[in-house]
Amino acid sequence: MKKKITLNDIDLVDFFGVQNKNLKFIKSFFADLDITARGETIIASGSKKKLDLFTKKIQDIIELHKSKKLTYELLQSTLIGEIRDKQISDTVILRSNSIIIKPKSPKQKMMVDLSEKNDLLFVSGPAGTGKTYVAVCLAVKALKNNEVKRIILTRPAVESGESLGFLPGDLNEKIDPYMAPLYDALTDLLSPTKLKYYFKNKIIEIVPLAFMRGRTLDEAFVILDEAQNATILQMKMFLTRMGSSAKFIITGDETQVDLPKNKKSGFIHAVNILKNVKKIGFLKLEDKDVIRHHIVKLIIKAYKENE
Repeated sequence: MKKKITLNDIDLVDFFGVQNKNLKFIKSFFADLDITARGETIIASGSKKKLDLFTKKIQDIIELHKSKKLTYELLQSTLIGEIRDKQISDTVILRSNSIIIKPKSPKQKMMVDLSEKNDLLFVSGPAGTGKTYVAVCLAVKALKNNEVKRIILTRPAVESGESLGFLPGDLNEKIDPYMAPLYDALTDLLSPTKLKYYFKNKIIEIVPLAFMRGRTLDEAFVILDEAQNATILQMKMFLTRMGSSAKFIITGDETQVDLPKNKKSGFIHAVNILKNVKKIGFLKLEDKDVIRHHIVKLIIKAYKENE
């Protein structure tokens, strides 16, 4: 089949780009079609399905060109962005409790991909990017698929300007509020009955980082959250707990270290010294990846500028 599109009242140099740079990109993007340009006419040949998509995209580009100057970068982001968004929407992280959970940003999709390729993954980024939630989703998925026999979730017991010692109750009751974000993610993904069963039988554990010493974590999906508050020694201890069939995800926010000033962050240190080690994944999320209320991005930006 063949399709002709006429570019009426359009500056062809701006549209096709200097030395046809834009046109060349369009041709490479629709490599399954035979595309030629003759004056104001674009002629494309190929299957009906591909031609229909091509026609729609060219019309979108024409409208874009009429509203603003069509640069090469804008053309790239328009075409590649749509494909990227489709890849995100086609990815399912987890099906649970009749809910289908999908990535909410390109970086979340990257996190899923990197976790599949690497048994150890470091994820850094500000609050609100969903790094903890996605990590817990991946852990629950691995458990449901019998890829692991248990899930272990841990955090350093370091307070952000508050003291756990003044909270009422025994150690578990003091720690529970601090571990609340991990509980919240699990209650979203598992029924109360199933969650109670998993906790009772230690299929899922939520423990402070200090309690990990001496353990060998095998056939487990292990998440170290708020890892920026682990010391260098704690991080080394944690990493060396990794058994032969374990999966580790370590999440942290380098801008929110609550350690005493004389203590260095084990998370920042580990990322620096391990960045060239093969089979370890690294992902850095940024302010633009925040998926909470839009005002959260502005809050993060304001604090960063103030610092």
